[in-house]
Amino acid sequence: MTLTVSPTVATDLAPEAASRALKVGIPKEIFAGERRVAATPDTAKKLQKLGFEIFLETQAGAAASFSDRAYEQVGCHILPDAPSLWQTVDIVLKVRPPQWYAEFEAHEADWLQPDSTLVSFIWPTQNGELMERLAQRGSTVLAMDAVPRISRAQKLDALSSMANIAGYRAVIEAANQFGRCFTGQITAAGKTPPAKILIIGAGVAGLAAIGAARGLGAIVKAFDTRPAVKEQVQSMGAEFLELHFQEDGTGTGGYAKVMSQAFIAAEMALFAQQAQEVDIIITTALIPGKPAPLLITRDMVETMKPGSVVVDLAAEQGGNCEVTQPGEIITHQGVTIIGLTDLPSRMAAQASQLYGNNLYHLLSDLGGSQHFEVNLEDEVIRGTTVIYQGQILGPPPQSEATAPAATETVTPPTAPAPAHSRGLGGRVLGLLTLALIFVALGLWAPESFLTHFTVFVLASFLGWKVIWDVTPALHTPLMSVTNAISGIIIIGGMLQISGDLTAPTTMLGALALFLGTVNIAGGFMVSQRMLNMFHR
Repeated sequence: MTLTVSPTVATDLAPEAASRALKVGIPKEIFAGERRVAATPDTAKKLQKLGFEIFLETQAGAAASFSDRAYEQVGCHILPDAPSLWQTVDIVLKVRPPQWYAEFEAHEADWLQPDSTLVSFIWPTQNGELMERLAQRGSTVLAMDAVPRISRAQKLDALSSMANIAGYRAVIEAANQFGRCFTGQITAAGKTPPAKILIIGAGVAGLAAIGAARGLGAIVKAFDTRPAVKEQVQSMGAEFLELHFQEDGTGTGGYAKVMSQAFIAAEMALFAQQAQEVDIIITTALIPGKPAPLLITRDMVETMKPGSVVVDLAAEQGGNCEVTQPGEIITHQGVTIIGLTDLPSRMAAQASQLYGNNLYHLLSDLGGSQHFEVNLEDEVIRGTTVIYQGQILGPPPQSEATAPAATETVTPPTAPAPAHSRGLGGRVLGLLTLALIFVALGLWAPESFLTHFTVFVLASFLGWKVIWDVTPALHTPLMSVTNAISGIIIIGGMLQISGDLTAPTTMLGALALFLGTVNIAGGFMVSQRMLNMFHR
């Protein structure tokens, strides 16, 4: 049952908790094969700076190579078992959703205290029974998989953090199963061609896979239904495969949407052709709330060259490949299909660090220990909150900013027409006035002034065209050109100020010298700051 709650600003914890340091608990993950932990010693220190007191279940970070001693050295408290941890803390931070704990013959959700807060991956649409169980505890639950995918929430976006690691790890797993080097080699013993890799889906995971594969020297091709990612793919040195369809696959929240049947038929034909040419296929296609779309059929797998590899990053949601077996690595007619569902966990230390940073930013936005509150009027917090004080919340209301703009297509009124006419008349009058000024200067100004004035007008027009007709992407290299021009201006200014200090030309020369120096200094400062962005 889904209940509605009016948007309010309220503290999620009991009033007496607000006067003390809130306790944050990090239990050990019990999901089979899960090695991540919700806080590392580094992120635990950050949480302590927000005023929280940190408690961990013993050996919570051992699988990610973080010992109890490492946590104790930064001031964390170690508790002996899971029940004592859940019953002690005000806020529980987890990676996997709560589940049945066989050792204690109890469900983790039943340990959640009333008026406490749980932050974890929840997948509420897929775990209805778990949602009901959590709601019965009278607590508040924030789902890291429900963080709105908007610019302001990027620092909280745990899905992107984990997808980035999964994409990189997918290439490593493929390289481990592949029988050749990724880069081409020419040696005395012979030559080997570079590996050809097709990456389907150029989201966060796909782009990470492209970067890793290109770094290993492979020839990379990528396909995505969203035309907007084409430039990103090409900027990383990969070839972007396109279909000649006037259909945009961009969906909400950065995901792709379901395409038309004609488009799907065309892309399947493309994948069938590429399957015969490439050595490795990495699929990342997911559509929120639906099973993973089938992209690689059994027939396509059987046409791939022996020794080829398919890595299915959507295996946990059913898989993009027809022969994928979630959680396993199998071989089908000489082709290896990797259906692992724990790729981020295979890089547990780094994945835990990134996830811990996401949690830190969330708790910081919630006000830290002293001002902790769940503000349902905040777009990010409302989208992340799936249960509020025991009430299951439905999807957040659509923001007015995202409402369709079609309702604004009305016929323009005729009333502003006179104002437009007045504006046109004003521009004509201004041009006539400027023309009269030029005529007056031509009739009465000295010849030497006209020579310099002509150069000034032409230089102004040229500068305007150079700046405004150049795409913003080229403004950085354009600074080197303007610095060179400023150098010429400085030389000319120095020549002008060598005469009488009270002469107008001397004063103009001094002004030119000053402005040229400012432009050069500013250009070097901006260039240096941009170069520092690429320093390790």
